[in-house]
Amino acid sequence: MTTPSTLATGRLDMGRLEMGRLEMGRVALTVNDLDSVSAFYQRAVGLHLLRGDGETAELGAGEAVLLELRRDKAARRRSAREAGLFHTAFLLPSRADLGRWTRNAGSIRTAIVGASDHDVSEAIYLSDPEGNGVEIYADRPASTWHWADGGVAMSTKPLDIEDLLASAGDEPWTGFPDGGKVGHVHLQVGAIAPAEAFYSDVLGLDITCRYQGGTFYAADGYHHHIATNIWNSRGATERTYPSTGLADFEIHVGKARLAATRSRVANPSAASPERLDLRDPWGTAITLLAG
Repeated sequence: MTTPSTLATGRLDMGRLEMGRLEMGRVALTVNDLDSVSAFYQRAVGLHLLRGDGETAELGAGEAVLLELRRDKAARRRSAREAGLFHTAFLLPSRADLGRWTRNAGSIRTAIVGASDHDVSEAIYLSDPEGNGVEIYADRPASTWHWADGGVAMSTKPLDIEDLLASAGDEPWTGFPDGGKVGHVHLQVGAIAPAEAFYSDVLGLDITCRYQGGTFYAADGYHHHIATNIWNSRGATERTYPSTGLADFEIHVGKARLAATRSRVANPSAASPERLDLRDPWGTAITLLAG
């Protein structure tokens, strides 16, 4: 989320909170150079290599797979102005963890492309070797978030790096800790209205914040699980494959939420009552998994 600060507006439908918890699952990227991209996520981000077979690599924290890389040397390189991924946001369990990550990033000379205080969170931004955006962040305590008229206040202010580093203590950074996860996925889309129609009306997520050219969506009172923007991609058409970039991402939901979403989808996937495969208006693949 890197855009001028505005006042948050939106709505929070409290009835939807009864639909069961929602958690972001693993994100899958198609890459040309598996080795270099995997090395980046291990060294710069701190994810641990859990499994790999030369064609794919699964990286994560503890036993949880957060990122899957799929090699396709022939895939065309995605343009930064296409619909698809803006960034994958990896959420650390605590501010101290983010401080330790930041200290390590300085020591290994990680290239940083942005750093912001968003009121609800503190975030640092990177770009992987094939141009996929990455956010490393930690949430501020939810009790400090400011809600009004169904929306949560989020802004973009300078990050106090010195204070963040001071929170790290003496413990070294040893890679993404257990409890680290994908906190949200931020997407590039071609237009905001059809994005809201899909992510709010079809997926059933609450609109928690609107910026100029961007909308943020969540469940369970979180600030956002998904965001969509047109800052680089206004007018983008449906994605064409094979290409590098976002292949798909998973969302773990309760059975009631999955069933409700299925009821709103024309010609829904009938493969399993535990799974629903969707594509947004720009062809980005999303998998809802029950449980």
